[in-house]
Amino acid sequence: MIDQLDEAFKGPAWHGPTLLGSLRGVDARRAAWRPAPGRHNIREIVVHAAYWKYVVRRRLTGEKRGRFPLRGSNWFAVPGKRTWEDDVKLLVEQHAQLRDAVRRLPRRRLRAIVAHARDTAAYTIRGIAAHDLYHAGQIQLLKRLMRK
Repeated sequence: MIDQLDEAFKGPAWHGPTLLGSLRGVDARRAAWRPAPGRHNIREIVVHAAYWKYVVRRRLTGEKRGRFPLRGSNWFAVPGKRTWEDDVKLLVEQHAQLRDAVRRLPRRRLRAIVAHARDTAAYTIRGIAAHDLYHAGQIQLLKRLMRK
């Protein structure tokens, strides 16, 4: 399961860019570019992905207390004091924490229900890996839509 997480996040992967790989060459200006009013930009997607890694880690560990480093949930307005580099670092840190939680998860817990009265730990771990790949594709599309 750790291999699945890492392949989707940083590779190597046979399918194309990973989430972290999709950020290669993206600077703060490109990360903030929006294809249309009301549409998400790369920077928002990065923080969103970091948030869901945090949520999955908490589901797997059963952690009741804790707080994501930013206020809010799911989609975040990019705070003025944070930099693009801060957001990428947050994503990398949340991946490392999730990876560690999965590494420590006893094998027997993979079938345990961790969310929605039906989602097992294994299903949730596979889901967060798929989430990374979905957003990697989204980022690749946004990069292609941008003017150079």
